[in-house]
Amino acid sequence: MPDLDSSLAFLTAHPFLIQLAAALVKTIFMMTVVMLIGGLILSWVERKQSAIMQDRIGANRASILGVRAMGLIHNLADAAKGVLKEDFIPPQANPFLHTLAPFLAVCTAVVAFSVLPFGGDVSILGQHIPLTIAPLPVGILFVWAMMGMGVYGVILAGYVSNNKYSMLGCLRASAQVISYEVATGLTILGALVFYHSVDLRDMVQWQMVHSLNQVPGLSWMPAWVPAWGVFLQPVGFILFFTATIVEMKRIPFDLPEGESEIIGYSIEYSGMKFMIFMMSEFVESLLFAWVVVLIFFGGWHVPGLSLPDQMGMPATLGILGVHSLPYAAGVALETAAMALKIIFFLWLQMLVRWSLPRFRYDQIMHLGWKIMLPLALVNLVVTAGLCVLLK
Repeated sequence: MPDLDSSLAFLTAHPFLIQLAAALVKTIFMMTVVMLIGGLILSWVERKQSAIMQDRIGANRASILGVRAMGLIHNLADAAKGVLKEDFIPPQANPFLHTLAPFLAVCTAVVAFSVLPFGGDVSILGQHIPLTIAPLPVGILFVWAMMGMGVYGVILAGYVSNNKYSMLGCLRASAQVISYEVATGLTILGALVFYHSVDLRDMVQWQMVHSLNQVPGLSWMPAWVPAWGVFLQPVGFILFFTATIVEMKRIPFDLPEGESEIIGYSIEYSGMKFMIFMMSEFVESLLFAWVVVLIFFGGWHVPGLSLPDQMGMPATLGILGVHSLPYAAGVALETAAMALKIIFFLWLQMLVRWSLPRFRYDQIMHLGWKIMLPLALVNLVVTAGLCVLLK
């Protein structure tokens, strides 16, 4: 086809257009995934999973022209209700800051997705395209900086509401998040002892090119076992996953909200602003599940899959004996593996949320400072010591 050939020739002669188009497609794809899953799917999953665990049907009444879509229409109805409901602002509150708080809480989480890779690098028309909106070499540091700023939205909401209960909720939130960020950082350092990089793509690449028998002291392991972070840092993974649930302020660590105790930082919010606070929690759930997969479960790595550097060359899937897998099929397989891993951890987060009762505030502080922090320190020292001794 002459038109197609001329178009490809034009793009090849202007590589910046390929990069620009790739950046636009990546941004649209990532924002669609974040908004669709964080704003619609996860709230439905929470309702349905809790219903299944409690032996009930769950939300299934709302419909459009008789279509119920297994309860998904309830999410659309909730969104419509949030938009149409009156936006109440306390008389003595600052209207601008009162409105800014929920957007600050959700925007920091959304911005963090800009550095999260959703697949390996690909080659299109001779151009190297990383499957990341902004491939920063300090990706994990940027993620944690954004998540650390997210608590400012909660603090601001409690402060400007001019309500003692919301103020108490925001103080609990700040103390809780700050307490567990220390342990979270130490568990990440334990993984960095092996990865030697804070770039999330480099972390995944290290897990892809190494097998567990290549790690000093683990030469007895089978060669087919990948060197995923969960095998190298099992204690670090448990501590990290627990700390992420605490930072999401979800049950059993939802003391900042504490509906049966202090009502929480969002007591003076209604309508769409209240729904944005809820959406920020779901977006954080997706974000932390994504980060856990990248650091501890090999990201998009499929054991046995070898993807070439150039499009048009066949991929191989050694574990199944396939040696002529199409390049596009290999890329799709990696992306699907990444998605399935993230879905599993989203399910696990919901399982924890609907299985455990809320901790007391003193129990959360005790767990963070007297149990998780010492364990994280011991894990880091032992990991570094073993790497030096067995090198």
